[in-house]
Amino acid sequence: MNEDNARAVTLLEAFETAQPAPANWGDDDRAWATRLAIEDAPPDAEAFVARRAAHALQRLAPREPLAASWLARRLWEWRWVGWAMCAAWLIGVLADSIGSSQRINLLAPPLWAVLAWNALVYALLLGHALARLLLRPTRPGALQRLTQRVLRLGRRLPGAGATSASIGGSARPLQAFAALWLRRSAPLSAARASTVLHAASAALAFGLISGLYLRGLALDYRAGWESTFLGAATAHDALALLLAPAAALSGIALPDAATFEALRAVHGDAGGGASAAPWIHLLALTLALFVVLPRGVLAVASALRARWLARHFALPADDPYIERLLRQQRGDVPQVAVLPYASTPLPQAVLALQALFAPALGDGTQLRVLPTTAFGAEDEAPAAPPPGSTLAIALFDLAATPEAESQGRFAQQIARTAPAGAATILAVDEAGFRARFGADATRLAQRRDAWCAFGDSLGTLPVFVDLAAPDIAALPRALELAMRSPVAKG
Repeated sequence: MNEDNARAVTLLEAFETAQPAPANWGDDDRAWATRLAIEDAPPDAEAFVARRAAHALQRLAPREPLAASWLARRLWEWRWVGWAMCAAWLIGVLADSIGSSQRINLLAPPLWAVLAWNALVYALLLGHALARLLLRPTRPGALQRLTQRVLRLGRRLPGAGATSASIGGSARPLQAFAALWLRRSAPLSAARASTVLHAASAALAFGLISGLYLRGLALDYRAGWESTFLGAATAHDALALLLAPAAALSGIALPDAATFEALRAVHGDAGGGASAAPWIHLLALTLALFVVLPRGVLAVASALRARWLARHFALPADDPYIERLLRQQRGDVPQVAVLPYASTPLPQAVLALQALFAPALGDGTQLRVLPTTAFGAEDEAPAAPPPGSTLAIALFDLAATPEAESQGRFAQQIARTAPAGAATILAVDEAGFRARFGADATRLAQRRDAWCAFGDSLGTLPVFVDLAAPDIAALPRALELAMRSPVAKG
């Protein structure tokens, strides 16, 4: 799947998962797009998802001009790299890296600051690569987070600067679309940002080199050195070490210690010194070896990575929305197993569960409520979802106090015994608690916080439902968040 297809899929996902559902996209539209995609798409899962989005946009785009116009925009142009390089080169040429005195202090030219900065950049890049290799972080890197902020401010994504009044009743799906795309495109955006930064750095260093030679054609530069703390031998050894690669490649020999001692200048004395031509050659070659060449290689590598990511854009395979589409492609019916703990749901609660989860998981959802596990009996008869289950739900009562030794063990048993690929989530019924304590918002919030902390210890986010008066509109989003981070198997 390429970048354009991924943007279309992400836009459609935002509209199909928004709550409340937007008026411009309904169940008939979803069914129509799915039917057409099944008829003409190859068995490949990505092709099916992309074709379905393409069909859907035939209807959605005319109804949502703002979203359609954003999809038609180019978010990236390779010529931007060329513009950045030209600007950086011009800055380098105009920057007087030697000084108006036409005297080069070999120990303190601004060129050494450029080299030091690039050495720091290389160290940070190496450290970041080692950290990713050893720690395998799941959070976006600093460059990805910075790129997200720049895109949010500079590219005017739908929802970033628009208001509900300006974009009508579809403000919520458009804002969700912006957030989803910023998160999913962060690796690609970071690769492109790296390309610009590395290419501009190489061009800046090349501009500094160009400026040295252009000024040297018309001005007579003299070389010398001065230092309060360093003696001639120490300063000579330091320069010999730093300029050794350039001297070896160019064949320009560095002066011996005695000759170097003669180059020592007294502050305020404008005379003396030797011709700076050999030193300019050495400094220019050092910049080329240490900045222009490495940064150019890094820019090319980042550009190749960006092109590959744009042509092989990977959507998250564990996204509940994508999983639901692939089940529809295969013709699978969602099999939901509800495993109550310590409290048996009433018959009307079972009907409410069916009404809640069917719209969220797709048409034909089959829900099965298993026998209730008594409090403290989780080890006597370990709970296990039946074979073929695609989602397992551990159902608890909000009035109970969550404990790792009882509710926690029960939930992890379900996660361990669930069929391969089946997620395990927590659902907490608020009906009994509300019936007992009424509209006590403070007590309800405290109890929810306790269950959220319990869910966090299991690596998930509980879904709160009132099975006596279910909020059907709010559940799909809560269910999606829970399925993105199911219970860890432990």
